[in-house]
Amino acid sequence: MYADIQVAFSPQSLILLNGILAGMIFGVSMGLRRDDFVRVLRQPHAPAAGLVAQFLLLPAATCLATIAFAVPAELALGMILIASCPGGTFSNIMTWLGRASVPVSVSMTAVSSLAAIVMTPLNFGLYAQLNPATRELLRGISLEPMNILLLVALVLVLPMLLGMAVGKRHPEWATRAEKPMRAVTLLVFLCFVVIAFSRNQQLFMEYADRILLLVALQNAGALLLGDLAGRVIKLPQAERRAVTMEVGIQNSALGLSIIFTFFPQAGGMMLIAGFWSFWHLAAGLCLAFYWSRSAETVHA
Repeated sequence: MYADIQVAFSPQSLILLNGILAGMIFGVSMGLRRDDFVRVLRQPHAPAAGLVAQFLLLPAATCLATIAFAVPAELALGMILIASCPGGTFSNIMTWLGRASVPVSVSMTAVSSLAAIVMTPLNFGLYAQLNPATRELLRGISLEPMNILLLVALVLVLPMLLGMAVGKRHPEWATRAEKPMRAVTLLVFLCFVVIAFSRNQQLFMEYADRILLLVALQNAGALLLGDLAGRVIKLPQAERRAVTMEVGIQNSALGLSIIFTFFPQAGGMMLIAGFWSFWHLAAGLCLAFYWSRSAETVHA
């Protein structure tokens, strides 16, 4: 059923998507400093809880759920890929809007982006093999984990390092440019997704009810895992909420880039990642608004 889905997407669009993703990471990284990484070593509890939930609990829980509820193979593969991606670049903004701990969010974003170069291809390959349905699907696909690693390095890690270098060399310019660049890249990415939806409107509408339910449940599960991880080690409210947002806002743009590069015929995977692009931002904004009305004193 989902294997026959054909999504209209050109090679030029893939280049544009990778450029947008690199621009988003570059803009966020201009505000990163060495101290953000040092903070993880000095105060490791919150980032460690978030990374465990992000790279261990979420992919494992997603894999188990796709098996338990017999999710169709292509949709399950898309869900496993999204769960294997690091936190989204706009989790920092959502954290700030929700009056949670921005330093914790920034530290987690920095570390998870570096960890993703190994953890994203590792988790995707592992859990795609553990699910019998997705394992069968992968047999017909020639995929080297090293190729995913290289893509993550090019569109995630390299722009992050360049952004940090520019921020260190030109701090005043970086401070002025960081927020506008975040806003512009988010707007461009949303326009990209809207155009992609409009070109495949009939297709998205046909499957919207089933896909949206899966995406909403997975996103809710990710947010709950982040909150649970913070509660287990008894983090303060502001830090717990930062961890929750970091785990719940996935880098769906990276997921789309991987899909369009290595799985160009996998329409079901594209539907999952496409709906994630809208849903997690909407859910994150709603949650941030609710938190902002009920936040305790926050140490930003």
